[in-house]
Amino acid sequence: MSSKLSISRLANLGAIAIYEGFGNFCHQFHAITHRAHMRFDNQDWHGMQADARQRLGLYRQVIDGVVKDIKNLLGSLEQEKLVWASMKAVYSGLIMSQDNWEIAETFFNSVTRRIFATVGVDPQIEFVDTDFETPPSAAKTAVYHSYPHATTTAQLFQTLLMDYRWQTPYAQLETDAALITKAVTTKLGEIGALRTIDRLEVVKPVFYRGMGAYIIGRIFSGSHVVPLALAIIHGKNGLIVDAVLLDEESISILFSFAHSYFHVQVERPYDLVQFLKTIVPRKRTAELYISIGYNKHGKTELYRDILRHLAVTTDQFEEARGQRGMVMTVFNMPNYDLVFKLIKDHFAYPKDNTRKGVMAKYDLVFRHDRAGRLIDAQSFEHLQFDREHFSDALLSHLLDVAGETVCVRDEKVVIEHTYVTRRVIPLDIYVKEAATEAAKTAVIDYGQAIKDMACSNIFPGDMLLKNFGVTRHGRVVFYDYDELCLLGDCNFRRIPPGAYEDELSDQPWFHVAENDIFPEEFIHFLGLPEWLKEVFLAHHGDLCQVDFWLQAQRDAENGRLSHIYPYRPEQRLPHE
Repeated sequence: MSSKLSISRLANLGAIAIYEGFGNFCHQFHAITHRAHMRFDNQDWHGMQADARQRLGLYRQVIDGVVKDIKNLLGSLEQEKLVWASMKAVYSGLIMSQDNWEIAETFFNSVTRRIFATVGVDPQIEFVDTDFETPPSAAKTAVYHSYPHATTTAQLFQTLLMDYRWQTPYAQLETDAALITKAVTTKLGEIGALRTIDRLEVVKPVFYRGMGAYIIGRIFSGSHVVPLALAIIHGKNGLIVDAVLLDEESISILFSFAHSYFHVQVERPYDLVQFLKTIVPRKRTAELYISIGYNKHGKTELYRDILRHLAVTTDQFEEARGQRGMVMTVFNMPNYDLVFKLIKDHFAYPKDNTRKGVMAKYDLVFRHDRAGRLIDAQSFEHLQFDREHFSDALLSHLLDVAGETVCVRDEKVVIEHTYVTRRVIPLDIYVKEAATEAAKTAVIDYGQAIKDMACSNIFPGDMLLKNFGVTRHGRVVFYDYDELCLLGDCNFRRIPPGAYEDELSDQPWFHVAENDIFPEEFIHFLGLPEWLKEVFLAHHGDLCQVDFWLQAQRDAENGRLSHIYPYRPEQRLPHE
């Protein structure tokens, strides 16, 4: 077709094709997201999981179709940059009136990068920065409801709850309003605020994830602004408010990079992200977009964040703190909280996985319920950095262990593929350097992290402390995925009596298959000092018993799901 049309005409047709593809993506994305309300109301948790999986695969599915159409349209001019520069200009005009223009820009980038496999970035044919300094279109309505001062705080929250309703009624609406009031009044007293609330501002759409629904807002009391999140779950006799979160840290954990993405129906994501930034200001814009399901645009924002940091720093990348891995090599900058993970060219014995196999593990984590314990990793291709950002020692190491992924071209370091994640403190380092009580708390949460993963049908594989990390909120998360698997892939066994006939032998006399796992041996290989072993066994000794894992397998096989709460047990309200 390209030979019959002018470049101008091709650019217009190409821009329209991508624009229509983006519209198709948005329509399907919203249709899936819209179902979350019904799924929650009907307690259709398996349907909720199916929707999450479908939505995660939607972007690639739509992009595949658009790329095919564009290739057919452009023919031999498929990589003609003059066509693409014109196409970008036309497309920018098409999306100017859209409420989700920033998502549309990223969609265009996804098509161009699939066609060109650009190393670094090319502002001529992709939106490296947004075309719009400020939102190109004004919001038609606010993203939040505003509730003015009421006669009593209880009355204010009762009105709020009545506005956020489902077919399933609240089991005890007045009691819940009273419990919220008590929690809020206590919080206001703790921070020295007035006892009265001037107004509430509450995000209009509800945030759905797992078995919970979350109402998000902020409280204004005099000069104080207090973040607010109400966790709604199904109780025995109807809906209940299970928790009231009133601090930045708790809400930051709710939006953590270790949780699966929310399903929240919003027409103008920019406004929602700006609202959320006011209650969790330390959260990256990228993380907030990712948390509400726009992970591809979140990745765009993350890349922009990296570029901004590199533009102002004189720091150099260095090997990440912790033990070197057998499968991945990891580096970061000392004053930047992201890490870059590269798959090595060859894996040390006894690792027998492959590059393709490792990437499949990361893809499994992406598509699975992460239970608040599995770090979200953004996959980047064809990154390019200035050579000056790498020390000679680090670059030599990267070329030695990942030479198939890293190369140097004209004073640029090119990385063909990397996973970028948030930096955490490796747990083995944390328990050595933290205060005694903090180390105990971390080990207890380490056991809970393993249990939370088991509840979501995940076995971490390698349970050594070095494969877990501690976030800035003190949460223990898992980040080493090369041996991770579903519970059904494991054969949990008891050690037969007299398994080690010779007390000095470390080899059993009985046959051990590749997927055989002996929980009784766990405690010997975790790497905990004796005093922390006692703490671990006191709280999570059942993890070292085969019965725990067999029951977890049965639950997974029978589709029995557990509610994993994204807040501490003591934050739950005292319902009878």
